[in-house]
Amino acid sequence: MIRTITIGSCISVQGIFERQVSNGNIVVRVGTATYEGKPVALS
Repeated sequence: MIRTITIGSCISVQGIFERQVSNGNIVVRVGTATYEGKPVALS
């Protein structure tokens, strides 16, 4: 499942959902890199 997250105030990353962490953030994978951030609300 493709998910979009925000990192900081103006950077967005879109990648494959990996997992949700205990603080409410989610982790997405882009190639071999993983990024953690706040999920963007589904519309």
